[in-house]
Order: sequence, then structure tokens, then C-alpha cells
Amino acid sequence: MSRSVTILGAGLVGSLLAVILSKKGYKVTIYERRPDMRSARIAAGRSINLAVSVRGWNALEIAGIKEAIEPIAIPMFGRSLHMPDGSAAYQQYGKNNEAIYSVSRGELNKKLMTVAEEAGATIFFDHRCTHVNVHTNELTFQHEDKEVKVQADLLFGADGAFSALRSGYVTADRVDASQFYLAHGYKELTIPPAEDGGFRLAKEALHIWPRHNYMLIALPNTDGSFTCTLFFPFEGAEASFAALKSDADVQAFFLKNFPDAVELMPTLLEDFRNNPTASLITTRIFPWHMGDKSALIGDAAHAIVPFYGQGMNAGFEDCTVLLGLMDEYGDDWEKILGAYEQKRKCNGDAVGELAIMNFVEMRDKVADPVFLERKRLEKELGKMFPEQFISIYEMVSFSHTPYDTVMKCIKAQDALLERVMNVPNLKTIFETAAFGDQLKDWVAAYHTSVKDLDFGPAARK
Repeated sequence: MSRSVTILGAGLVGSLLAVILSKKGYKVTIYERRPDMRSARIAAGRSINLAVSVRGWNALEIAGIKEAIEPIAIPMFGRSLHMPDGSAAYQQYGKNNEAIYSVSRGELNKKLMTVAEEAGATIFFDHRCTHVNVHTNELTFQHEDKEVKVQADLLFGADGAFSALRSGYVTADRVDASQFYLAHGYKELTIPPAEDGGFRLAKEALHIWPRHNYMLIALPNTDGSFTCTLFFPFEGAEASFAALKSDADVQAFFLKNFPDAVELMPTLLEDFRNNPTASLITTRIFPWHMGDKSALIGDAAHAIVPFYGQGMNAGFEDCTVLLGLMDEYGDDWEKILGAYEQKRKCNGDAVGELAIMNFVEMRDKVADPVFLERKRLEKELGKMFPEQFISIYEMVSFSHTPYDTVMKCIKAQDALLERVMNVPNLKTIFETAAFGDQLKDWVAAYHTSVKDLDFGPAARK
């Protein structure tokens, strides 16, 4: 007989997991600390629009809601870079017109919760988990003015970076856990729709204002607005949250550094004043599970910073990997959770590193001419040698290549691209037959150096 399942957290990953487990015949109960966002008004300020890529779409298709989400997803085919001098540049993401998709976190979460309930799951809202006994799976919740005790059978922590289950693990013997905060935080801002309801910026792009140590980004919404996020140091004499003490400070700073954005943001001062400033954290923990009793999933297992747009995608991939292991091992949850940890722990660590690396790229390198030339060269190599070369970005965003494998490819790709870019008169000789033969040999050598890595299922789809 299938075990009953308790999930902490009705966020994106918890709700998706509930859909999957319910459809497999498990009785699923979710406890969520927040009120039901489908009926309560939730304040803006901490959303950061989602960028759904291949891994996320795969999970949504498995859950049976891909078609329901597609109408609220806006394709972004590249980055639109807004330079300090007012000029703009465009960088296409893929070589075959691939896109990542801007989706409202709240709207997606609402749909997932509804689908979870339709599949048979029960959600208890306004239940804040205050304690987990990881040895007995006894849970303590605060609900209104009452303390509620729950005895869980099989337990999953899908309750985010500050997971109650993760906190319980940390108190157990032989558990390694760490957390790392960036010196930067973030604040959500808004570009409203134009007066005619249209978009004030090109809608099929992720907009970035890179300024070396900080940046502003904007992702489109279906109502014509853009959700903007300022990633900014907490401390510093001039460019920091601490330095902008008044509306006048904010106005002067934005006019100096983001003048073309200011004219699109009529509620800038109100948004800056009222929306919270949030931290950016990366967490690691081992183990991810306790025997056949419980496991961490999504941000509870591997909270990452949002700069590769992979937080939700990685959490959803946790769910699809878990589903595959359930198909393989049936109801043997000790084997399922052990194999899940073995497969996903290294990838959770890797995507956290990739996200921090991409922060440096987005805020600093994207406007560098040498970097732009490298990105152009990556696409050329991908088109010329599609079976031997796929760029790091494309592996992450447009394939199912394990994140750990992506990390192992970085050094080899760096060496190949540096070798090519250091060729004298590269642009002049690039299309010659002689250089083509040389390039073919170099790419073949690169491919040989990585071909034995695990590129996962459908790595190039």
C-alpha cells in the first residue's frame, strides 16, 4: 500500500511534487505558512519573474499543465543591453532561435496549487512549521493562535532556503550545511504598460542595464508591464542601498546611471521606498535525505541566486528525477531517496556555482567587446560543429545536460575559445579552408576531452 506523503511548502516545487505524487496514487497533504494567494492579496516586492527553460517545461508537461501555462509565458530570445551612453545592443541566446520564457511566479504558483488539489492533494494554509523531529517525523505548526502537532509518514521539505526540515537536519549528527550571502541584495521595481496597453520596451528580450558592480534587469509580463529588479550592494559610500537615504538620492542616482529607464518608471520612488530589500543566498547541505523517512527538494536542498534563471528549473528537475526513480524502484523509498540524493546533490551544488558565475557575466562582461566576440564565436562553432560543440549557456538553458557536467565542460571550452580567439587576423582567415581544417581538429580535440562525461537524456534537445 502506498504511503501517505506530507510536503512542507506549497510553493512552485512543493505544488509540482504534490501533483506528481498524487497522480502516482499517494495521499498527499501540504502545509503552507502563507495564506492562499489565490484568495489573499499578496504584496509585490519579492517575486523576481521566472525564466522557464527546457527543464521547467519538461516538468510542466509531465504535470499536465504545460498548455495552461503557455498563454502566460512570453518568449525572450536574447538579452537587450542598455549601455550608460544610451546606446543598446542585442545578444541572441541560442543559435537556433531558442528562447527562455518570462512567467509570473505568482500566476504559475496559483495554477500549480489548483492542479495539485484537482489531483487529490490537500493544502493547509497559514500553518507555519516551527519544529521538525527528523528522527520521528513529528511536526509542530503554529496556526493562528494554536499549536498543531502532525505525525508525518513520508516527509518532503519544499519550504525554501530557510526550510524547517533543513533546520531539523542541521541539528542531526554528521550533517554538513553552509550558507553564503552575496554582498548584493535586490529590490523589485516596475515599468508599467504604455498608455495604449502596449510594451514600453521590446517584449521578447530580457533587458539588462549592466553597470559593473550592479545592474538593473527587466522581464516582460502579459499585461504590458515589466517586472524590474535592481541588484545592488548593501553597503558602500555611493552605489549601495545604504547610500541612497532619500527620494532625492534615489532620483539622482537613477538619472545618472539609468536615465533611459527612469523615464519609463513613473512609480520609481514609491517602489523603491515601499518594496523590501531582500538578500541573495546560496545554501548547501549533505545529506539530502534521512533513510526512507524524509528528503529535501528544490530551494530547501539547494537555494541559489537567480542569475541563471535556473532556481525553479532545477527544483522542477529534482521532481522529474524523483519521478523516474519511483518508476524504477516502485515503493522502495530508501532506494529512491538514496538514488535521488546521489543524482541531484552534485547538480544542486553545480547550479549554485553557475548562478554566481553568471552574475559576474550579466553585470560586468556582457558589455565587453572581447566577451561579445567570444559569444559570437560560440554560436559559429555550434552551427559549424553541432554534434561536437554546444555552448555552456545552451547546455544550461536549452538542454537536459546535468549541471555537474556543464561545470566540467567549462575549463575545456575556455581553452578552446581562447585558442581560437588568439589566432592572428582571425576575422580575415576564419572562412578559409586551411583555417577550417585547423578549427575542425581543435573542436574534435575538445569533443574527445569531454565525450565521456554524462550528458544526460536528450542533452541536445
